[in-house]
Amino acid sequence: MHAISPRQLDVFVAIATTGSVRAASERLFLSQPAASMALAEMERQLGAPLFARERGRLSLNDRGRELLPLARELIERHAEFARRAQGTPTEVAGEIGIGASNTVGNYLVGELLGDFAAAHPGVSLRLGVANTARIAQGVLDHDYDVGCVEGPVTHPSLEARPWRDDRLVVCARPDHPLAAKKRLRREDFAGERWVLRERGSATRALSERALAELPEGTTVLELDQSEAIKQAVIAGLGIACLPEVAIGDAVQAGRLAVLPTPFLDLRRSLTVLLHRQRYRGAVLEAFLASL
Repeated sequence: MHAISPRQLDVFVAIATTGSVRAASERLFLSQPAASMALAEMERQLGAPLFARERGRLSLNDRGRELLPLARELIERHAEFARRAQGTPTEVAGEIGIGASNTVGNYLVGELLGDFAAAHPGVSLRLGVANTARIAQGVLDHDYDVGCVEGPVTHPSLEARPWRDDRLVVCARPDHPLAAKKRLRREDFAGERWVLRERGSATRALSERALAELPEGTTVLELDQSEAIKQAVIAGLGIACLPEVAIGDAVQAGRLAVLPTPFLDLRRSLTVLLHRQRYRGAVLEAFLASL
C-alpha cells in the first residue's frame, strides 16, 4: 500500500503548477532539496515518474496528468476535514487558479474577483490571462481550476456556464470618413482596412462572422491584445471590432469613435469553464457562488 503524504501531494501539485522544483519550494516555504526529495520519494512509491524533465523544466507526463486532479482533490478534502474538525467550516482558505481570456482579465477582473477576494481573504488567487483557446486548454490540462472566456467553447470534458453578456463595437478614429456619416450601410465598409485579434481569440471569431456580412476589406494587422489594437486604430492604421468595455476611456477622451452598425450582431456571452472531473471543494464552490 502506498503511503503518500499530504506534503508529497502539496509538492507534486506545486511543481505541476509552477513547472519547477525551485518555484514550488518557494511557494511552499520549503528548501529546494526538501521539495526534490518529496517528489523523488513519491515517484519511488508509485514506481513511475510523474514529470518529463527537459532543460531544467518539469512538465507533467501522461501519468502525472491523470493523477493531478486526484491529488488536488485529496489536498482540498484534507483541508476541509481540518476546517470541520476545528469547528470553522465557513472559513474558506486555500488557493484557486483562474484563467481569464483577454477581455475579462484586462477589463473585468474586478467584477470577476472583487467580491470573492473581499469575502474570502484567506484564499490565494492565481490569475492567468490568455486568449480563449489557451484558457480552455489550460482548464482541460488542469492548469486552471476554472476559466472565464469570451467565446463559446464546446468540449465533452468541459462544462460551460453563462456568466454575463458582452458585446463588440466597430470603432475608428474620430476623423475617419466613416465616423462622419450619420447613417452607415454595409456597402460603406467596402475596401476598409481592418485590425484584428489573433486566431484562437473569441473576439477574432466574432469579428470574422461580422466581416463576412460586409463587403470585402483588407486585414492590415493582427495583434494579440485589445489594448494594442486600440492604439493601432488611434494611430490611424485601420478600423476594428473591439469589446465595448475596452474602449470606453478612449471614446470619452475623444480618441476613438464608435461606428453605429445595427445591421451587425456583435453580442456574445462570457462563459465560465469547469473541468467535469475537477473536484469542486469549498474554495471552488465559494468562487462560483460569488459569480
